Amino acid sequence: MVAKFVLAACMVVAVMGAPKPDSPPYGPPSYKEPGMPFEFAYAVKDDYTGNDFAHDEKSDGQVTSGSYRVLLPDGRTQIVTFTADHHSGYNAEVTYEGEAVYPAPAPYAPPQPYA
Repeated sequence: MVAKFVLAACMVVAVMGAPKPDSPPYGPPSYKEPGMPFEFAYAVKDDYTGNDFAHDEKSDGQVTSGSYRVLLPDGRTQIVTFTADHHSGYNAEVTYEGEAVYPAPAPYAPPQPYA
């Protein structure tokens, strides 16, 4: 009797866990949603903290393009200009403005003796 109950419970669990005939298989959808046009931009320049970066991007629903830039710790500005679509993927061109400047290291001085 117990064996029949366990067998029936296993069958119920198997049937409930099986996908329905009209449900899609697991994984990414086989269709592509149409893209939506958008456009945005922002910029931050804070002399107190040294933050200086910006980003602008736009899309017609098919191709997305834009650029972003950031002030690097060595004093250069890195600029990335990009385009992206479903045919050629993400394509970026990276350029730099300015010259890298590295501060001279501080001279070493041994610590003062403990008094």
